[in-house]
Amino acid sequence: MTDQKVLEIFHAKSIISTKEVQKINDFEKSKPFSLHYELRLLLYLGIFLLSSGLGIVIYQNLDSIGHTAIVVFISFLVVSCFAFSCWKKQNFTWDAVEQVNPFADFALLLGCLCFLTLEGYLQYQYNLFGKKYGLITFIPAIFFFFSAYFFDHRGVLSMAITAFASWIGVSISPLAVFSKNDFTAPYFIFTSIALGLLYMAIGFLSEHKLLKRHFSFTYLLFGSNLALVAGTAGIFKEHLQYAYFFTVIAISIVLFLYAKMKQSYIFLLTGIIFGYIAITNIIFDLITVNSWFVAYYFIASGFGMIFLLFNLKKILKTSN
Repeated sequence: MTDQKVLEIFHAKSIISTKEVQKINDFEKSKPFSLHYELRLLLYLGIFLLSSGLGIVIYQNLDSIGHTAIVVFISFLVVSCFAFSCWKKQNFTWDAVEQVNPFADFALLLGCLCFLTLEGYLQYQYNLFGKKYGLITFIPAIFFFFSAYFFDHRGVLSMAITAFASWIGVSISPLAVFSKNDFTAPYFIFTSIALGLLYMAIGFLSEHKLLKRHFSFTYLLFGSNLALVAGTAGIFKEHLQYAYFFTVIAISIVLFLYAKMKQSYIFLLTGIIFGYIAITNIIFDLITVNSWFVAYYFIASGFGMIFLLFNLKKILKTSN
C-alpha cells in the first residue's frame, strides 16, 4: 500500500483534514532526494577503475619506470590506505560498527586491491614465493579475514572468502564459477560442498553467538550457492547421485526455513530453485518419461513457480 493511498484512507475516515493532507503532499514533493547509494556506487567503481588503471600503467611503462620504483609506489599506496583506515577506525566491537568517515571504507578496499597487485607483481618479477603457489592466495586470505573483522568491512570479507576458496583450488567468483571449475571431478565436488557448508556454519554461528552477526549474510550467501552449485553438478553424475540429491534438498530446506525466519527473498528463491532442479532431475531418472509427460510437467511446474512468485509475501509473512 502506497503512502498516498494511506493518506486517502485517513482523509476518508476524517482522521486528518484536507489541509493536513496538502501539507504532507507538499513536504513529500519538496524534501531532498538522497544520493547516498549512487555516490557510494560511483566511489566503488572509481576504486576498481583506479586499481585496474594502475596495473595497465605498470604493464605499459615497465621498462621506463623500473621495478624498484613500481614496488615502492604500490607499497606506498598500500601503507597509506591502511594508515588512513586505522586513523579513522572506530573502537573494535563484535557488533556492527557505524563508520563516521565513508572514505575510510573505500581506502581500505583500495589498499586490499593494491596489496593483491603488489603481491602478484613481486611473484611475477622476483618469484617471491617460488613454486609455493598456494601462498599467493593463502596470505591474502588470512590478511583479508583479519582486516574484515578488524575494520568491520563486508566487502573485504567477500574478498577473504574468495581468496580462501582459491587457496584450496575453488573459484567462486560469479563469472568464473562455471567456466574455470571442473565440476565433473568427484574430489572437486566434495571439496566445494564441504567448503560451502563450512561457510554456512560460520554464518549461523556468527549470528547465534553475536560475533559480527551482520557478516552472516555474506557467509551464508557464498556458502549456500557454492554448496548448491557443486551438489547440483553431482546430481547429474552417476556416482553418489542420490547422496548429492539429499545434500541439495537438505540445504534447500535449511535455506527455506531460514528465509521464513528472516523474511529473506534471496535465500527463499535460492532454496526453491535448486530444490526444483534436484527434484526434476531425480523424477526424470526414476520414471520413464515421454514428450507428453515432459510438456505437462514443465507447464505444471511453470504455473507453480508463477503462483509462488505471486505469493512470496504470504510465505515470508511480510507486510510490504
